[in-house]
Amino acid sequence: MCCNVCNTSFLGNELGCFLKFTQKYKYSIIKHRLNLFNKEIVKGVAMKLLDSMLEYNKYFVKFEEYQKYKTEDKYPAKRVVMFTCMDTRLVDLATKSLNLAQGDVKVVKNAGAILTHPFGSVMRSLIMAVYMLKADEIIVMGHHDCGMQSIDPNLILDKMKERGISEETLDVLQYSGIDLNKWLHGFDDVFESVSHDVNMITNHPLMPKGVPVHGLVINPDDGKVDVVVNGYNNMKE
Repeated sequence: MCCNVCNTSFLGNELGCFLKFTQKYKYSIIKHRLNLFNKEIVKGVAMKLLDSMLEYNKYFVKFEEYQKYKTEDKYPAKRVVMFTCMDTRLVDLATKSLNLAQGDVKVVKNAGAILTHPFGSVMRSLIMAVYMLKADEIIVMGHHDCGMQSIDPNLILDKMKERGISEETLDVLQYSGIDLNKWLHGFDDVFESVSHDVNMITNHPLMPKGVPVHGLVINPDDGKVDVVVNGYNNMKE
């Protein structure tokens, strides 16, 4: 079997084919057979996902693909930090829809963009961004069609049991004072959820005055953004 790009045999020698191609077209790595490193055959051996990603990374470094992602420094060029959802549809869309490029913004994510505790890891990250990473503004971005909206905690608990988590373990956690149903609950209305987050951040005792906290909701289908809270009108006096 021959490669339809370099016309050489690649069966059992995918890396050799890939190397020949990238030597000829140095910056065409993304366009030529990236699937070689996604559960494909490399040197005749089926690779697991991590192995394939690490194999690809060798070529990413070798052919200096990292150059296009370099930024001036570790600080956000537009001096903003965004808290949003980990939804795969937002990986690029959340920033590109607001004209935020590589190096423009710090991004903090969790499931549903839900701020559950005023002294949890998300709030700590936002505080660090403001005090140590030169972020002057904060964006909270929820989105329509979120998996955490109106989610049934009992469904999650059932899936845990199916994956081997014992009833005894769940009972011990409940008896220890951990309300798993509350902990696993998402939100019912995305606009209310975003407003809740904005209020918690704005009124946090460690958040300095003069930091606008904006609340936005994005449509993952077309990137349209609705403003829930305009932070410039909502700053602490």
